[in-house]
Amino acid sequence: MDIDQRRAEKDPPRSKRITTQKVHVIACGAIAREILAVTRTNGLDYIDLHCLPAIYHSYPQKIAPALEEAIADARSRGFDKIFIGYADCGTGGDIDRICEREGIERLSGPHCYSFFTGNEAFAARDDDITSFFLTDFLARQFESFVVVPLGLDRHPELRDMYFGNYRKVVYLSQEEDPQLQAKARQAASYLGLAYEYRYTGYGDLARELLAV
Repeated sequence: MDIDQRRAEKDPPRSKRITTQKVHVIACGAIAREILAVTRTNGLDYIDLHCLPAIYHSYPQKIAPALEEAIADARSRGFDKIFIGYADCGTGGDIDRICEREGIERLSGPHCYSFFTGNEAFAARDDDITSFFLTDFLARQFESFVVVPLGLDRHPELRDMYFGNYRKVVYLSQEEDPQLQAKARQAASYLGLAYEYRYTGYGDLARELLAV
């Protein structure tokens, strides 16, 4: 089975929505590539994408305040339809409170690992409690988004303190890229953990963008 066939199974096609109304999507920069791929593949030219800094993935306390500013800016520019390209993402319900107050929706699920897998499938697994997840983005940016924020470049002795309770690195791949797989294996080796590869495609991200 080739890559396109596998992706078609993971990301089933939907009918294109015929609309003249722009949808302003405010999203995590760490999934910008995937959102653009979904919009390009499906002809979703009504989506107007604005991404917040990807590094907020490592500092979730910064997400909600930045979203409030971005929503206010979008309203001031006349966007009536806004969609949040974040799951909860470690904000402890802050994004949900913003969405409820503003009358807008967000991506379903607790985090990107879940919606890339498919929220139902992710919730059904009971063997991932001790897994550390990577996506395509994190495989590319492992040093900048894991090693440096945790100070492992300066204090490598902290590795076992942070990761001593993990058993494996699970790489959830959106695109089947041998170079990224090699990077993910290197990350697992760096952390002293076993390695597991799972191809997910775009999961629920594709389905939800097609529905906005």
